[in-house]
Amino acid sequence: MECLMGLVGKDFVITVTDTMAIRSITVLKHDEDKTRELNPHTLISYCGEAGDTTNFAEYVQKNVKLYGIRNNIELTPGATANFVRRELADSLRTRSAYQVNLLVSGYDHKKGPCLYWIDHLSALAQVPFAAHGYCAYYCISLMDRHYHPDISLDEAMGLIRQCLEELHRRFIINMPRFVAKVVDKDGIRVIDL
Repeated sequence: MECLMGLVGKDFVITVTDTMAIRSITVLKHDEDKTRELNPHTLISYCGEAGDTTNFAEYVQKNVKLYGIRNNIELTPGATANFVRRELADSLRTRSAYQVNLLVSGYDHKKGPCLYWIDHLSALAQVPFAAHGYCAYYCISLMDRHYHPDISLDEAMGLIRQCLEELHRRFIINMPRFVAKVVDKDGIRVIDL
């Protein structure tokens, strides 16, 4: 019942997540942050099994920070996405594979903004827009229709609002709260929806 979506703009990446922690038909928490800041220009958003998501996100966060300390250089968003994919692929070959879907968003100072879609089977793709969870059924078609590569932040926020309105109108489960984070050359910041 979770919702992750993101899109790449002209000079930014915006990622939106719901804030509910759900187990079966029970809401456990209404203010869950489903993102982790890996470095000043890279953010991961995740959904899946509650224990797996927290454990895997913290593991990735600590290893990316450790890499930065050891090598005195921050991993780019692309390198981070490949690291995450490799860790998920390795866990698939164990009896306790992580059930985690992720979006890695970031700003590379050489390549610009980028968004990577990674699923629980460790498939990786660099995409202009993406969604995980049930919101993908409703939002991907809207993003496909209204997205263009030079989309401004205001246009992107309008598109995100359209997606959220569609979820509120058509999805049987009420998701009252979402958090949006923008990654650009200045870093990561939360924006009001």
